[in-house]
Amino acid sequence: MDNTQYNAKLTFNLYLLAALFFGFYGSTVCPMLDTLPASQIFAHVVITFGLLFLFRHFLLSHHSLLAEQKIAQLDTTIYFFASIPLALFYNLHYHFPLDSNLKVVFGMTLFGFFTGTLLQLSSKLKNFKTSANPSHITRSLQGERQSMVNQLIALVMMLIITLTVILVMVSIKDLAWLEMNPDRIADGSGSISIIKEFIYISAVLSGYAISIMYLWRKLMKNVLQEHEHALVQVTQGDIQQRLPVYSHDELGSMAVLTNEMIASLQSTQDELQTTRDVAIVSLSALAESRDNETGAHILRTQEYVKALAEHLSQFDRYRSLLTPQYIELLHKSAPLHDIGKVGVPDNVLLKPGKLTKEEFETMKQHPQIGADALATAERQLGSSSFLRVAKEISLTHHEKWDGSGYPNQLSGESIPLSGRLMALADVYDALITKRVYKPAFSHEKARSIILEGSGSHFDPQVVNAFLAIETSFIDIAARHQDEVPQEEIA
Repeated sequence: MDNTQYNAKLTFNLYLLAALFFGFYGSTVCPMLDTLPASQIFAHVVITFGLLFLFRHFLLSHHSLLAEQKIAQLDTTIYFFASIPLALFYNLHYHFPLDSNLKVVFGMTLFGFFTGTLLQLSSKLKNFKTSANPSHITRSLQGERQSMVNQLIALVMMLIITLTVILVMVSIKDLAWLEMNPDRIADGSGSISIIKEFIYISAVLSGYAISIMYLWRKLMKNVLQEHEHALVQVTQGDIQQRLPVYSHDELGSMAVLTNEMIASLQSTQDELQTTRDVAIVSLSALAESRDNETGAHILRTQEYVKALAEHLSQFDRYRSLLTPQYIELLHKSAPLHDIGKVGVPDNVLLKPGKLTKEEFETMKQHPQIGADALATAERQLGSSSFLRVAKEISLTHHEKWDGSGYPNQLSGESIPLSGRLMALADVYDALITKRVYKPAFSHEKARSIILEGSGSHFDPQVVNAFLAIETSFIDIAARHQDEVPQEEIA
């Protein structure tokens, strides 16, 4: 039988448990039935519950109520209808009075309700584990709205009403039984039988109630934990994350509304990121228009920086800083590393030959010019992680590991990691690219120059990362080659 909502083994076990409780009550606990042999009572119960299970197993295992997660309704109904023939049998064969017949009907119907509720909650837990797989997660409400609060209130009220009705029925019947058996009052056996019956009924009802509450609590805990996990991912920057919707109830509605809010937030964030990216491209293009650098240089250097950062993020020393979010910031901010060149005079910036000492001092001001411009934007528009990283890269990408760089002669790890990564990426690209004052060097030549600068110009750990992924550098350079001017092609 291919029905994911039907658990044959659990259904059999719960039907067997109900039969044992019902049979033990009739054969041992109920004082009115002490005239019937226990073997007969158990035989009646086994036949009734056996036929009931076979009917449920072979004829109702694909019932629509199973698919609708209304198993409690299904089992309560079939237990009720199964109790009527049993009550009629006892009425006709053993001349049970009406109140005893009502106890049989009410008792079996109650066991059906408890059995069905346990099966329904177990089915929901099973579906929860299946739908916890990302490929099965839904993010929309499906089916008819079922209030979780109303379900819980109804369950509690049902337990209270059931306990009250059963105890009232038992009390009335037992009092009538004691009036008909005064000798049981005299020797005290009647009181003991009644107390034993009350304890048994209370224990069985409490056991079912505790089991139902345990499964309910487990289901709610799993749903809330999944929602919490999704929200934690969102707060950590994974704006693609959505809350799973497991049922059409209050929690499902809250999840859908939260998803709509996250989607709106994502749309706003995407728009802001687009605006930011446009600003970066525009500023980078402005710097390019005044320099001999090309757009391909911007693309290559930001890819180099990203590749270096991703490699270093594998190591414990850098893992806390080089998160995926921070690496993305590095990648986006890298194009602004030379934005300060817009403040360098053309006669210095565009000079084809070697710069004089004074001209070089002027050129050395561009990191500070870029950082100051970004700091102004930060003051006027408010601080952001993107502006901080961009300002950091602009200011420090010409610092050297041994302290001989500029503009602030920082050394070692006092140079931010972003600046150390950009320093190697910028120099490597300058080496392999043709300039008016030099030919393009081969990768091997650039590699040897960078190795010579390890510990003096460059952070040794960054150089090690470069050596580990140098094939990536070669691939990046090949993908983003400079366009050859038309006059050179001619």
